Amino acid sequence: MATDGCIVVVGGTAGLGRELAQHYADAGHEVVLTGRDAERAAQVAKEVGGRTSGLGFDLAEPEGIADATAGIGPVSRLALVGIERDNNTVREFNIAAARHLAALKLVGYTEVVHALADRLSTESSIVLFGGLAKDRPYPGSITVSTVNGGVTGMVTAMATELAPIRVNALHPGIVADSPFWADKPESVLEGFRSRTPTGQLATMADVVYAAEFLLENPSMNAANLHVEGGALIM
Repeated sequence: MATDGCIVVVGGTAGLGRELAQHYADAGHEVVLTGRDAERAAQVAKEVGGRTSGLGFDLAEPEGIADATAGIGPVSRLALVGIERDNNTVREFNIAAARHLAALKLVGYTEVVHALADRLSTESSIVLFGGLAKDRPYPGSITVSTVNGGVTGMVTAMATELAPIRVNALHPGIVADSPFWADKPESVLEGFRSRTPTGQLATMADVVYAAEFLLENPSMNAANLHVEGGALIM
């Protein structure tokens, strides 16, 4: 488990980010979670409890990230979980929406690492959240698929530049009990479940366990881990 320094979860106010922040807080670690809204981040930090604090900044406005994170001390683990769902197509391409998502994930993620680089130690580790759309595109996923594909390049480049700091990426498939999917009709979930070799969809607990594995296992580096029950072979 992480030792010296805090756990920073960027995009930690809801969904998978919040679950990961809760996991480390429950284990007694100092946690800093972030969201776009400072007040909401502070409220969620209070709900998570333990030694948790909240910060507000927008990944899609990377110029403000360095100032927003200036008060963070030494960082042991950094999880970049912040995402935004996007529905864009080639035929009806929304440039503003595409630019926003690319800035959020490719520029914003990198700027967070840049801003915190002097607080990372040789024992620190980083996990970036991508997604299965890079391998399984769907109508409307042109930007999501492209950006998540870019995450794989970020992992390789960061692991090279920041060595011996470890950098990995996690690419969840459908997470059945996540806020986005939990209220979907059972028939929809069953359609996806039936195309998975395990006959099961991932849970938030599965994703948190995988993130912890990447953050804590000293031999995991420059890896892109899929958490999807083997759906890619079907």
